[in-house]
Amino acid sequence: MGRTGVYLLGARGNVAVTAMLGALAVSRNLADTAGMVTAGPEFRGLPLPALDDLIFGGCDIVDKQLRRRAVECAEARILPLNLVEPLASELDRIDRRIHRVESFKFGAAPRGGYLSELAQAEERLSRFRAEHNLERVIVVNVASTEPHFAETSDYDTPEALMTALAVGAPGITSSTLINALAALRQGCAYINFTPSQASELPALRKIARDSRLPHAGKDGKTGETLLKTVLAPMFLARNLSVMSWVGNNFLGNNDGKVLDAPAAKESKLRQKDAALKEMLGGDSFVQTDIKYVPSLGDWKTAWDLVHFRGFLGAEMSLQFTWQGCDSALAAPLVLDLVRIAAVAWDRGESGLLSQLAPFFKNPLDGHTHDFSQQMAGLYAWVDKVRADTASKRKKG
Repeated sequence: MGRTGVYLLGARGNVAVTAMLGALAVSRNLADTAGMVTAGPEFRGLPLPALDDLIFGGCDIVDKQLRRRAVECAEARILPLNLVEPLASELDRIDRRIHRVESFKFGAAPRGGYLSELAQAEERLSRFRAEHNLERVIVVNVASTEPHFAETSDYDTPEALMTALAVGAPGITSSTLINALAALRQGCAYINFTPSQASELPALRKIARDSRLPHAGKDGKTGETLLKTVLAPMFLARNLSVMSWVGNNFLGNNDGKVLDAPAAKESKLRQKDAALKEMLGGDSFVQTDIKYVPSLGDWKTAWDLVHFRGFLGAEMSLQFTWQGCDSALAAPLVLDLVRIAAVAWDRGESGLLSQLAPFFKNPLDGHTHDFSQQMAGLYAWVDKVRADTASKRKKG
């Protein structure tokens, strides 16, 4: 398949650091593959890129040595400290591929609008591909959540979007949007692991289709929402009426701090509640809240209460508590997404990759939120790839 570049937006964040160190550790037999979907038996025989064939790079506003960030993740109990030193030289090598960028400032647009920011993002991607002789580059957004913005006609066509960028239109309020546009203009695949708006916008979808590039998103499904999309179909299958489903999320780390801001919180909650509301229908009361608890660090606690009605009106409830390490849950999924997207791209698949729906809270293909149905769709795609691969080998 050739060398696959993985360009991470937010490359010094906990998820990115855990994914990169994890890929190194697994490929050198220093760790097992627990949490990686593509390491399961269902994926045997697929032409997936090996983890040591993934060339990592990226950008971040944080200017801190990657090795030091790995130690900080270990101190936060996200990953084992004893993995850092054996992989230190390789972390340093990746460190040299991570570009330091300035925090994106919106408001009074500079002369020339935001085209200079777009050009810089494109230049970073072009340099990354050229310097490391990459067959393909997959850009993955694992940066902090950005506020949701109004989707005006500026985002309807590539031409309208470029005009809006050139004049510095006030509706342009997302660095994620500019990085996604840069990725597609540079011929890269794009995966949005965050709730921020990006390749789902009509203009970017058109660029991806016209350029025959794959993309997917949005918002990685790692914990509480994963449970919701497993449990909700159970209530529906048993014809139990869910009257209310409410939850509270408590988390620390930088993501928790960012999500403490009302605009960013609203953007995140929009994705978390979408799946449940769609599955249960309009009569159910669905509400989630997020609270920043600094002492929890990367360890998220979610408490949910499901109030439902059964036969002859009997009212009952289910309560559950989920406690998990967000980055340790997310990192292997980032590796899965990259590997599956690489296979799809190599097969000539482009546009939205619907088989990636089970990885996201709000999959852009707009089909089902039912996790078991989503996984069935992924396995059906896997079976087709395996059959096609066997057929090609036989003919060869």
